[in-house]
Amino acid sequence: MVPTPIGHLGDITQRALEILRQVPWVAAEDTRHSGPLLRQLGCTARLLAAHQHNEEAAAQRIVGKLTAGDSVALVVDAGTPCVSDPGARLVARVRAAGFRVVPLPGPCAAVVAVSAAGLNDTRFLFHGFLPTKSGQRTETLRELAALPYSLVFYEAPHRIVDTVAALAEVFEPSRTLILARELTKLFEHIHSGPLGDASAWLSADPNRQRGEFVLIVDGAPAPEDDRTGERVLRLLLDDGLPVSQAARLAHAITGVSKNTLYRLALEWRQT
Repeated sequence: MVPTPIGHLGDITQRALEILRQVPWVAAEDTRHSGPLLRQLGCTARLLAAHQHNEEAAAQRIVGKLTAGDSVALVVDAGTPCVSDPGARLVARVRAAGFRVVPLPGPCAAVVAVSAAGLNDTRFLFHGFLPTKSGQRTETLRELAALPYSLVFYEAPHRIVDTVAALAEVFEPSRTLILARELTKLFEHIHSGPLGDASAWLSADPNRQRGEFVLIVDGAPAPEDDRTGERVLRLLLDDGLPVSQAARLAHAITGVSKNTLYRLALEWRQT
């Protein structure tokens, strides 16, 4: 499993280069896209097509190569295989056939965006692409709206305006939206602001709608009871109480989950 750059060729790892130059076969999401990249990297492996429309047949062919004693590298057009890209079914078939699957670390647009987002919450949920049909997209967003951690989405340029509008319709307009566009590429841009202002920001300049996007929406605000529990917990900790005692007393005073308060107090102590 070999991640490839999401834009900047210099992001290829030394280990990925070594593997791609050693294996006799590379299974690629799009051989027309990966062929020039591999030639530029000095790789002479033969290519196999392995995309979402032929994954079962590709898996059988790859298992045949492995049975014959060859090694196969799996790549997608950009980033890490199986992260909103094909490959999961293929990996399952290879593992079921008794062969080892070796993952290499490397570029992933979601992780790159999160690292530059400045999130207050250390927890996030990676959702990937939302449904393309408006009704299904709205239903999915409603299921996610109350989650208390940041939400990470991928989106294509021709859907970005509709998706941002749907986010603003379902979520609170005061929640922060981070639009990370063309990460690691020449026109990389990361914009942060209230979700309610995002559509106007996109419309102000058509160039802002170009490129591949990672969208990050901060988590839903805590219910009032939880915020009361946090305030009481903070006061108790500031008075010097140990974490376990502060969490127990804050729970007794406010009714907020003791485990939740305990974990929160530990997070505060670590920051």
